[in-house]
Amino acid sequence: MRLSRYFLPVLKETPAEAQIASHRLMLRAGMIKQASAGIYSWLPLGYRVLRNIERIVHEEQQRAGHIPVLMPTLQSADLWRESGRYDAYGPEMLRIRDRHDRDMLYGPTNEEMITDIFRSHVSSYKDLPMTLYHIQWKFRDEARPRFGVMRGREFLMKDGYNFDLTKEDALHAYNRHLVSYLRTYERMGLQAIPMRADSGPIGGDDTHEFLVLAETGESEVFYDSEITDLKFGDREIDYDSVQQCQSVLEEFTSRYARTDETHDPAIFDQIPEDRRRVARGIEVGQIFYFGTKYSEAMGATVQGPDGKATPVHMGSHGIGVSRLVGALIEANHDDKGIVWPWEVAPFQVGIVNVKQGDATADAACDALYKELTAAGLDVLYDDREERAGAKFATMDLIGLPKRITVGPRGLEKGVVELTDRRTGESEEIKPELVAAALA
Repeated sequence: MRLSRYFLPVLKETPAEAQIASHRLMLRAGMIKQASAGIYSWLPLGYRVLRNIERIVHEEQQRAGHIPVLMPTLQSADLWRESGRYDAYGPEMLRIRDRHDRDMLYGPTNEEMITDIFRSHVSSYKDLPMTLYHIQWKFRDEARPRFGVMRGREFLMKDGYNFDLTKEDALHAYNRHLVSYLRTYERMGLQAIPMRADSGPIGGDDTHEFLVLAETGESEVFYDSEITDLKFGDREIDYDSVQQCQSVLEEFTSRYARTDETHDPAIFDQIPEDRRRVARGIEVGQIFYFGTKYSEAMGATVQGPDGKATPVHMGSHGIGVSRLVGALIEANHDDKGIVWPWEVAPFQVGIVNVKQGDATADAACDALYKELTAAGLDVLYDDREERAGAKFATMDLIGLPKRITVGPRGLEKGVVELTDRRTGESEEIKPELVAAALA
C-alpha cells in the first residue's frame, strides 16, 4: 500500500481523554475513532490488526477441531427467559423491543442461542463431542466505559461452546481449549498466564481466565515468576489426546498464579521469596465448564447409549478479539509509539523514501515495493512529499516491525538501510538482498 493513497489520520497531539498507552496510541496512530462512549469505528490501520488477530484465532480454533458458525447480534428474550438469565443478568444487558412489541436484546454472550441451535438439530450421543464457535460483535452496557477498546461497550469476541455426553468428556474439551488458547496468544507474541477465576454470570465450577501482564491491568495478580518462563513453542499437540492436553494444562497451571479474587496468601507464602511476584494483568480470555446448567433448563438432551434422554454437558470459551488489540499495545510500546509483533502487525515492512522525487530513489523504492509485495509481505510505502523526519516519526508511531530507508546517498554506495523497530538496530544491505533477509 502506498501511503499517499491510504487513509491514515495520525494525530500529533495526544487526546485529553486517553488515560492509558493503548488508548493514546490507537487514537494517535489513526486506528480508531470514538463514535460514542465505549463505541468505536475501526479505521483502516486498526481494522487490519483486528483482522490479523481474528485470523489467528480462527486458525487455532480449527486446528483444535472446532467448527465455525455465525450467530446474530440481536437475540430473542424468550431464550434467555428459558435459561432464567433474562432478569438475572443485570443492567449491562441492552434490552430493546422491535416494532411488533417483542422483547429483544443485543447479545452480551450466546449460551442460550447456541443451546437452541444444538437442541434443534442434534439428538444422538453419536454426534458428540461437538464444539461450535463464532467471532461476533457483542454489547455490554458498561457503567463506566474507559481505556478505549480495553473496556468498551461494543466489542468483538470469539465465543465457543462445547457439547459432550459426560463430565469427563467436557473437562477434556476444557483442557483442549486451554491448550489452544496458549498457542493462540503465543502466536501473537503475548505471554498470557492462565489463572483460576470466578465464573460470574456465566456460571459453573471450573473456570480459568487468561491475563497479560501490564501496568494498566484491571486485576492485581500474584504469581510464581517461573510461570513466565514457560513457552508453548512449536510443539505439536494431538487435541484428541486426553493425556497430552491434561499434561500441558498441568504444566501451565501447577505454579502459582491467581488474581486478587482467588489469591491465597498461605499458599503464596510457600513459594521461594525471590520468585514471588505481584503485578497487574489484563484479561484477554476466559474458559468455563458449567455442566448441564443450560441443557437442563432448555431441554438440550441426546439419546444416550442406554436409549435414555441425557442432558449434555457444556462449556463456553471466550477470547476478547478487539480487546487484544489494546492488550498487545500495552505489552508492546515505547516512548516513540507501538512496537507490533510480526504476526499481528498491520504491515510488516515500511519503506521510507527520504528523497521523494529523486529519480534514482523513486525507482529503487518502486522496485523494492513490487518485489516484497510479490514475496507475500504486507508493505506500506511512504511515498508522500514530506520531510524525512516526519516519515520516520510516523513509522515509529505505527510500529511496523521492519523499516527500509532509501535515499540517494545510500544508493550511491549500493545499499539501503534495514531497521528493526523493536531493537532499533540498523544495517546497510544491498537492495537485491532485502527480500531474502526479511524472509
